[in-house]
Amino acid sequence: MKIFICTDLEGVSGVFKFVQAREKQNPLFREAMEYLMGDIAAVVKGLREAGVKDIIVLDGHNGGNNFIPHLMVSGARYVTGAPPCRKWGLDASCNGLILLGYHAMWGTEDGVLYHTQSSVAESCYWYNGVESGEMAQAAIYAGYFNVPPIMVTGDEATCREARKFFGKPCVTVAVKKGLTREAALLYPFEETRQLLYEGARQAVGVVSKCKVYKLRMPIRAKKQYFVVDNYPSQTRLVTRESKITDISNYSNIVSF
Repeated sequence: MKIFICTDLEGVSGVFKFVQAREKQNPLFREAMEYLMGDIAAVVKGLREAGVKDIIVLDGHNGGNNFIPHLMVSGARYVTGAPPCRKWGLDASCNGLILLGYHAMWGTEDGVLYHTQSSVAESCYWYNGVESGEMAQAAIYAGYFNVPPIMVTGDEATCREARKFFGKPCVTVAVKKGLTREAALLYPFEETRQLLYEGARQAVGVVSKCKVYKLRMPIRAKKQYFVVDNYPSQTRLVTRESKITDISNYSNIVSF
């Protein structure tokens, strides 16, 4: 079995402020990277314990460069930096997709650090009339290769969103509970890492029950975002619409 893990940062254990996920020169960002590596380690160990032999972990936050090499646990291959494809390694040879450290879509009141693609432009996306976040976008791309999402980790709002889009068989692990956009009820790492480990083991057992996320083609896509012409007095809302006929490239799904 081969499992592909795509990581984000906002949904990781212990992360609840934008400064932890935006400012790479800030010590809090470095700490968040360490938190990320701890969550990854728990999931990789769970997958290995369940018998998975081939694991790829992609650094999916803000262009990569969020992994700390000396904290990588054995049993997986790690992709970071700027690979030639934004989801390099995700292909038809994979049996399942894990979205680790993800967050809820824009506007989710109890979603910690909620946004879709850009928390600065406050982007919103719709596919075939359904507002969707980054989890759905990744799953659309995985669907091209017939790879189902089998596990999602993040806050409680993220898990709720995952169940809505992917169904109950997809394992969800909540590592915190959102109170506002930058406030959360956090849990000790010892507890969240145990939950992640157990969730990963469980996910291996439900691969055959998880459904590939497929949308009717061509996809009617819509995006709204704010453009600041003269901050703060001139801010305008831009709406773009398109028909997506090719989802073999992840960029086609988010950049139109």
